[in-house]
Amino acid sequence: MRQIVLDTETTGMPVEEGHRVIEIGAVELVERRLTHRNYHQYLNPERVVDAGAFAVHGLSNDFLENKPRFAEVAEEFLDYVRGAELIIHNAAFDVGFLDAELKRAGFPPLSEHVDLVTDSLAIARHKHPGQRNSLDALCRRYQIDNSDRTLHGALLDSEILADVYLALTGGQWDLSFDNPAETATGGQAALGTIRRDRPRLRVIAPEAEAANAHAEWIERLRKADAAFEWPVIDS
Repeated sequence: MRQIVLDTETTGMPVEEGHRVIEIGAVELVERRLTHRNYHQYLNPERVVDAGAFAVHGLSNDFLENKPRFAEVAEEFLDYVRGAELIIHNAAFDVGFLDAELKRAGFPPLSEHVDLVTDSLAIARHKHPGQRNSLDALCRRYQIDNSDRTLHGALLDSEILADVYLALTGGQWDLSFDNPAETATGGQAALGTIRRDRPRLRVIAPEAEAANAHAEWIERLRKADAAFEWPVIDS
């Protein structure tokens, strides 16, 4: 199973007002393991970045001026995502912008290139109804380090979202001793990973009094079970 966790940054919103994609970041999962085969591209949007958007991601007009236009990298991007399941937080936003870029470049919409688009925000809202389910909130809930996220960035956010998605949909996701998955936010073992070089767990034996009390309780349960008369149910 090949999954691509993807995020974008834009000049502003909404897409209907001609705002454009200025950064695409994506990480690949195969069988729920990070492959470190990432995709990252800054883009010249051919328009001014809104001040509000700049405050979020810090990508300036001067920085983007010499970057390629979407049409120049469209085929490379589609080759990367083709046939995969895309995992995107608030997918409608990113897909709307990418579809607009693909249309300008003369390509069919994203849905015709990928197998499926999964909205991790919808999963989080279903699993945690009535709670905050932003990426930052989910990082706090699942104890995922996002300390590097002082500004939004498409690649960093997709790396963090990969950790969040794996925790959101399965808890432990990598029990490999040979190639432990690493979080993209500092090279530490991901939540749920068991490392070969981990310190030995400390085993604390119960005191004699506690052990005797436990044994007496088990014996009481055994006797109660033996004395119980199970009802006969006529078929």
